[in-house]
Amino acid sequence: MKALILVGGFGTRLRPLTLSVPKPLVDFANKPMILHQIEALKDVGVTEVFLAINYQPEVMLNFLKDFEDKLGIKITCSQETEPLGTAGPLALARDNLVDGSGEPFFVLNSDVISEYPFSELIKFHKAHGGEATIMVTKVNEPSKYGVVVMKEETGKVDRFVEKPKIFVGNKINAGIYLLNPSVMDRIELRPTSIEKEVFPRIAADEKLYAMVLPGFWMDIGQPRDYITGLRLYLDSLRKKSPYKLAVGPHIAGNVLVHESAVIGEGCLIGPDVAIGPGCVVESGVRLSRCTVMHGVRIKKHACISSSIIGWHSTVGRWSRVENMTILGEDVHVGDEVYSNGGVVLPHKEIKSSILKPEIVM
Repeated sequence: MKALILVGGFGTRLRPLTLSVPKPLVDFANKPMILHQIEALKDVGVTEVFLAINYQPEVMLNFLKDFEDKLGIKITCSQETEPLGTAGPLALARDNLVDGSGEPFFVLNSDVISEYPFSELIKFHKAHGGEATIMVTKVNEPSKYGVVVMKEETGKVDRFVEKPKIFVGNKINAGIYLLNPSVMDRIELRPTSIEKEVFPRIAADEKLYAMVLPGFWMDIGQPRDYITGLRLYLDSLRKKSPYKLAVGPHIAGNVLVHESAVIGEGCLIGPDVAIGPGCVVESGVRLSRCTVMHGVRIKKHACISSSIIGWHSTVGRWSRVENMTILGEDVHVGDEVYSNGGVVLPHKEIKSSILKPEIVM
């Protein structure tokens, strides 16, 4: 089987992290976002993954070459010279995805994090005999999204309603699809949307089905959702592989600590924290609802909550970093500095407090 991951463009919503690496390579729970997807695809027998990309393909490929060997899966870039939307990239990669075997192929949005129940998706797809399956997820406020109206018993999709004013359903497109090769005949090589143009036509022919995604789902393409996604991911890890989570008197709730990280005396860490490789957390530090990427040093008695600390940064003694502060790569926060929602570009030194959310150039 094959898969296409829609990587797309610049990752502006996750800046300043995406100023250092393309968005799919930003760490999430101690490994690049896209690796969560590639590993799950490998587990269900996918042998070749194509990345639809229009920005920095060399960086992506150089990085993923290491993983090709480790995972034993072929990873190739399908480079767009102009942005092609969410359906155009399929037409561009047609010759790679359609090989005459008749096997369906996966299409994923690279920002989506979930438990990736791909084997259940394959079973469901083969059982209903339609042309395409989309995964849907239930949301509390469907009026903010495009809603998928479907028959509960069979999963057959009736129609799509964009940001409904009255309640028509609570299931939205989760950005995970399994498509028969025949879907390619519906897609032209031009900028086009799979959600707005291709799927409604397949639904009109009564060949589109939806499967409700079990477990959690999050689009982690922006900081607030990234932090929420980490909480949901660690909750899921607690249920499925609790041995991967840290334990000890200084741990509160779900915490992921890389084996090469060093944690000092008298810290309180958690809930919902990921500490990456090579990090040093000095004594008396308090961390909650945050990600600390590899090579970071957090000095004595600093307090960090609801924030993302980029690679190789330092946070000074007795500093307080909170309220969606995002530190880019190699940012150095001085001692006793307060950051309230500061978004700091890479390679900066912060010597005075950031009292209200702002971008520090």
